[in-house]
Amino acid sequence: MSVPPDRVRHTAFSGTRRIGFLLFDGVKALDYIGPAEVFIEANQFADAYEVLLFSPTGAPVQSSVGQGVAVTAAAADAPALDTLVVPGSEVRPDDFVRPDLVEATRTLAARSRRVVSICSGAFVLAELGMLDGRSATTHWKFAAELARRYPRVDVQADRIFVREADIATSAGVAAGIDLALALVAEDLGSSIARQVAQGLLVYLQRSGGQTQFSTPLRAAASPPGPVRSVTDLIARDPAKRHSVRELARHVNVSPRHLTRLFAEEVGLSPAEYAASVRFDLARARLEAGSSVSRAAADAGFTSAEALRRAFLARLGVSPSDYRRRFTSGAASA
Repeated sequence: MSVPPDRVRHTAFSGTRRIGFLLFDGVKALDYIGPAEVFIEANQFADAYEVLLFSPTGAPVQSSVGQGVAVTAAAADAPALDTLVVPGSEVRPDDFVRPDLVEATRTLAARSRRVVSICSGAFVLAELGMLDGRSATTHWKFAAELARRYPRVDVQADRIFVREADIATSAGVAAGIDLALALVAEDLGSSIARQVAQGLLVYLQRSGGQTQFSTPLRAAASPPGPVRSVTDLIARDPAKRHSVRELARHVNVSPRHLTRLFAEEVGLSPAEYAASVRFDLARARLEAGSSVSRAAADAGFTSAEALRRAFLARLGVSPSDYRRRFTSGAASA
C-alpha cells in the first residue's frame, strides 16, 4: 500500500504553480486556510500560484467550524500539481484517516512535485509509507501516537516543520503558515516571503519549537488528581525552587510515583515542568519590559547567565535579543 518517496513526481513548472489542498469532512479550517492565504498573498508580488481545492469524491466537505466548502474537483480529476497539501483534523486519526482519503492522497501525490502535510495530516502520509525512514513532525498532542503507530518514522515532536527533499510536514494549525512561508521563500526568494509575512502580520521565522507552546496546555488538560494539585501549587509560586520530594509530600505520594504520573499526563518530569513554568514567567517579564536580570530574579533563576543559557537552549536566542525583538515588534504594531 505504500508509495515510495522516489515515486513522488518531479514536475517542472515554468509559470504558475498549482497548489492543491485535499479536504475532507472535519478538516481543521486553519490548517488549509492559513497556508492558502500565504500563497494568495504572494500573488500580490508575483503571479506565481493557483490554489485549488480537492476532495476524495469531488463533493463539498464540512470544515471544523461547520462551514460547507465547495471544491474544485475530485482527486481523480486533478491536473498536475506543483504542491499537494494534506491538512489535519481535530478528529482522532483513527476516524479521519479513511481509505478514500488515503487513496485520494496517493493519486494526488503521484501528480505532485512536492507533498506537504499540516498537523495530523502526517498520519495520511505515514499510512502511505511516504514518511518511512524520514524525519517528520505533527502537532505535539499527536506526536506520541504518530511515533507509536509508525515506528519507521523519525518523529521530531518539537519541530515547527520538517523538510526532507520534496516531502514536508508541519506542526498544527498556525505552523502551516510557517511552512508555507518557507516554501514561498524557496520558490520566489526570501524578499517576497518577507513581504508576505509583513502583509499577514506574522513572523517570517519563529524562534524555538512546539515545546514553548505545549507545556502549560498539557498540564491544563490533566484530570483532577495529584498532577493537577502539583501544577496548581507550582503556578501559585513558580519562582520557588520546588523539589520533587516536597511536591510528592504535598500530594501524599512517593517521588517515584509522582514522576511516573507526570510522565504519563504531562510528558515531563516534575522538575522539567517547574523549569518550564519558571521559563514562561521570565519570558512574560521580558515581554512586559523587564530587564534580563530583573526577569531572571522574578522567575527564580539563580542569575541572568542562567536565564541566558535557558533561552539559548529553548528558543535559540538570548533573552536580550528576545526582549528586543518583542518590544520592537510591539512598537511597530
